[in-house]
Amino acid sequence: MKIVEIAKLVNGELRGEGSVDISGIAALESAGPADLTFVDGARALEQARRSAAGCFLVPLNSALPGKTTIAVSHPKVALIKAAAALLPARRPEPGIHRTAVVASSARVAQDASIGAQTVIEAGANIGARTHIAAGACIGRGVEIGADCMIHPRVTIYPDVRVGNRVVIHSGAVIGCDGFGYVFAEGCQQKFPQLGRTIIEDDVEIGANTTIDRGSLGDTVIGQGSKIDNLVQIAHNVSVGRHCVIAAQVGIAGSVRIGDYVMFGGQAGIGDRARIEDQAMIGAQAGVMPGKVVRRGIFVWGTPARPLPEYKKTYAQIMNLPKLGKKVDELSERVKAGSAP
Repeated sequence: MKIVEIAKLVNGELRGEGSVDISGIAALESAGPADLTFVDGARALEQARRSAAGCFLVPLNSALPGKTTIAVSHPKVALIKAAAALLPARRPEPGIHRTAVVASSARVAQDASIGAQTVIEAGANIGARTHIAAGACIGRGVEIGADCMIHPRVTIYPDVRVGNRVVIHSGAVIGCDGFGYVFAEGCQQKFPQLGRTIIEDDVEIGANTTIDRGSLGDTVIGQGSKIDNLVQIAHNVSVGRHCVIAAQVGIAGSVRIGDYVMFGGQAGIGDRARIEDQAMIGAQAGVMPGKVVRRGIFVWGTPARPLPEYKKTYAQIMNLPKLGKKVDELSERVKAGSAP
């Protein structure tokens, strides 16, 4: 695409030579004359002055003398739009691979793509333009919507519901039994795991993430939420819309999570906790069972508490060696009879 075409696509203000062809996208430090890149922040603006990129997506009111730029309100969003046009994703050819095992009662859309050694069990329904990659296992009665991408070796247990435009990465397990037991008569007895897992539209689930089915109700992942690799979501959890959950987060059973909530890596959420809309949970934070994190609050630490309180407590902890030294000095003075 010519730069002038990209500027029109992203509704940006072009400065410089618009007739140059752009064929790729790259980072500032590695971009060449045929590449598009983006600038986001003062430090990146300094790097851009040394970059060889052919065109720069820059924030409004930014200046890069001698460079061809397209000024936009949000450079990263503009790059997403440009990338979709410059480097469109390759769609697999429709059809069912000869080594796939598809039950006679399963329904597969004519323009869907089913990869090698995939298993699709009885009563499953695969929507239009959805791709099921090699080695995936789609259980009995599973419903998968249109335009989904199920990567290799994904396992989806029976009766899971997956919406439209969902991406599930390799090794993820959706709809397995929850970890529910009752200790009675001298042993652990398994509580029924009879509910479903429901994945709503536009969700993305990372590699080797596990999402349990509900026990008597459902586990629900809300529209547009993005889940990183190696996340564990237990039974009967409800995740709201457009949440972001980073790697190695663990969410225990029956947790309720609102909309637009953000989780840092390795955070742990105790059972039956409630996280309200737009809250932020810091990396490695521990939310105790039954705890309520109020709307818009940023919490950190274990047990998790509001960020200003956490920072104050952390500062006090860092001062403990100095305080200990003072205590030792006072103790010596008391022993010597010279304390005030």
